[in-house]
Amino acid sequence: MHTLVASPLTVARVSLLITAGLLWLLLVMVVTIPLLIVLLPFRRTRIVLTNHVGTLIGRPLMWLSGCPVQVEGREHTRGGSSIIVGNHTSILDAFSSIWLVPPGTVGIAKKEIVYYPFYGQMWFLSGHLLIDRSSRESSVGALKHLAGYMRRKRLSVLLWPEGTRSRDGRLQAFKKGFAHIALQTRLPIVPMVITGAHKAWEKGRLGFNPVPIKIRFLPAIDTSQWTIETLEQHIAEVRQAFIDALPAEQKPLPASA
Repeated sequence: MHTLVASPLTVARVSLLITAGLLWLLLVMVVTIPLLIVLLPFRRTRIVLTNHVGTLIGRPLMWLSGCPVQVEGREHTRGGSSIIVGNHTSILDAFSSIWLVPPGTVGIAKKEIVYYPFYGQMWFLSGHLLIDRSSRESSVGALKHLAGYMRRKRLSVLLWPEGTRSRDGRLQAFKKGFAHIALQTRLPIVPMVITGAHKAWEKGRLGFNPVPIKIRFLPAIDTSQWTIETLEQHIAEVRQAFIDALPAEQKPLPASA
């Protein structure tokens, strides 16, 4: 078990630390973007490079947030390529997880991210996947292409099967994209269960609360025998693993379980 510890924040320090975090993020991206341009012919290298950049970004930003991060089960991500799926409750999820996934992990983001200053341009150049969530056909095609690339290059992938952040921290329904990647790659699925983050940076609110966040990687789920006919059952099994591991306040309400 590994714990990243940070001192509690006072309200007066929040603005200063947010500013410091943004400046650090900007500095890292200004240095990284030219390197990505040079490496344009080498997509896998760009992916691995930005995985390491994620560590340079994620760990300091989580320290600046004042949220102590407790990590368990990280060994489950080190057995080779896998499909890492996490529950999505906060904008901090990206920063709390990008330094935990192994090098050679592809991220997935909505295409609108390219409009974010610097960060969007870095993502566009990174080799990670952009999808158009308004077009199911386009999204399915992009995920299918990604699955083939992952097989050839022995890559992992990190994605959020709920599709969007939960407003109250409770687990939402899972979309099928991760399961189709599993069907095409036969890679194991590693659930990444995040608790507490929904209290750290609540959706629609500027600023954050310095609350403890726990990230627990569960043992890998074998997908080698999955079939399209039993796909709904397998999606339910993966989601149930999250339900069993989440505290009561983040479990789905009975009607949506």
